[in-house]
Amino acid sequence: MRQNTFNSKIAAILVLALFIRLLGIASRPIWYDESFSILFAEKGLTAMLHGTITTFGGSAAEEHPLGYYTLLWVWMKIFGESLIAVRLFSIIAGLVSVYLVYLIALEALSDAKSARLSMVFASLAPFQVHYAQEIRMYSFLAMWLLLATYAYQRGSKTSAAVPWTGNWRWWVLFSVSAALAQYTHSLAAFYLVALALLPILQKNWQALRAMVLAGIGALILYSPWLLQLPAQFSKIQSAYWVERPDISSLFTLLLVYVTNVPLPANLIMAVLFIVLIIMAIGFIQTARYTRQTGAKDGLWLLYLSFAPPLFLFLFSQWRPVYVERALLPSGAIFCIWLAWVTTKTNLSNIAQYSLLGLLGVSSALGIYQHLTYDGFPYGPFRELDISLRQRVESQDVIVHSNKLSALPAILFDSDLSQSFIGDQPGSRTDTLAPATQQVLNVRAEKDIQSVTRNAKRVWYIIYQRSIDEYQASGYPTHPDIEYLDSQYNLESEESWDGIQVLLYTKP
Repeated sequence: MRQNTFNSKIAAILVLALFIRLLGIASRPIWYDESFSILFAEKGLTAMLHGTITTFGGSAAEEHPLGYYTLLWVWMKIFGESLIAVRLFSIIAGLVSVYLVYLIALEALSDAKSARLSMVFASLAPFQVHYAQEIRMYSFLAMWLLLATYAYQRGSKTSAAVPWTGNWRWWVLFSVSAALAQYTHSLAAFYLVALALLPILQKNWQALRAMVLAGIGALILYSPWLLQLPAQFSKIQSAYWVERPDISSLFTLLLVYVTNVPLPANLIMAVLFIVLIIMAIGFIQTARYTRQTGAKDGLWLLYLSFAPPLFLFLFSQWRPVYVERALLPSGAIFCIWLAWVTTKTNLSNIAQYSLLGLLGVSSALGIYQHLTYDGFPYGPFRELDISLRQRVESQDVIVHSNKLSALPAILFDSDLSQSFIGDQPGSRTDTLAPATQQVLNVRAEKDIQSVTRNAKRVWYIIYQRSIDEYQASGYPTHPDIEYLDSQYNLESEESWDGIQVLLYTKP
């Protein structure tokens, strides 16, 4: 008989996970990607299709599929567009993922205590908390892929000669969840490939036959969007900001899984030392327990934790697409692996308490950093808009150095006239295509000269980080500031948590 999969203990852990994920949802600043999600989704499905699949130079306007944006559009129609409302949407998916972690662990380890510990680890993992709050698709990506993982577990246990007999419903669920994951984010494929290889690694040939059929079913469900993939991949080839990862990315991944990043510079080495101790304990115990017992539960958990990142890393040597947040589902499996190491590998009491203590310290540091960090690319855009609204005059020009600060500012006051300088055409940062700009009702200006022509007062808004990067490259300052200094008088300069607001007046 199957163990009870929901009880008061599970409910208590879910309440803990909800409490952690509710912290700061009304006060935390947002950034460009989150503002894009809201501004794009609010326009509706027809507009989003135009802003995504319209081609320019053979490339699609937007590289992400529309699964998440469509769900967000429906959600906002019902619950509104406040930060609390849209963040709750991601939080719900994050809570479902926490419960799926429990189900996967229970199925894999046949031990409710270990499964609950997995759930606690996922509830407190800063990586999971961060993206459960973010107004992006990653919490949904994790949810669909974890659901596919659980469906695989249940479906692969069939003993029937015909793969679909008996457990066919689980394979149908696998097909649907795998397709939904692909509709959510194209990088879901790297986790799904790793999952599809599991029957071969486990030598479960009946499950392999069922996996092939379920995979075909997922492709059929995903086929309407397959036609758009070449144009979207061309978009990634021509304009995608991600750099080619090096070996340090794999060490960063360990920090991401345990504490998340960014971290304060004075803590990075100490936290990395803690993480390496945790990983050393985990790897040693996995090797020792597997050798002594022949059981491979820990190995396949370790495999799903690190094979998708490795596949993504190797692919990114050819076409850089390596972003840690797309590895959120593997990070959830990592929590199960840690719980398995803690409870199932005959770890000594001292080592067990040490491991739990180190994880507790890492989680506390990561969650605190997440809740208090307000540096680049975040900013107090609502407050900045209110201040500008009170001081701007009718003939003033408000111009942002780029889209990263412009879109969040436009989100909080769409009636305040604000423009921004477009990215260099053809550069890897030139990601906001003309069709998408049209849908968002924004327009990138060619250069600072054209947008300020004949203006008597100019409010120029730029991240301090942008200025620092130019100065580090040997320039005296940012080129836009250099031009404004030559044409205007600098009347005032303000700093808003790393965002510089410069007011220039005509001599």
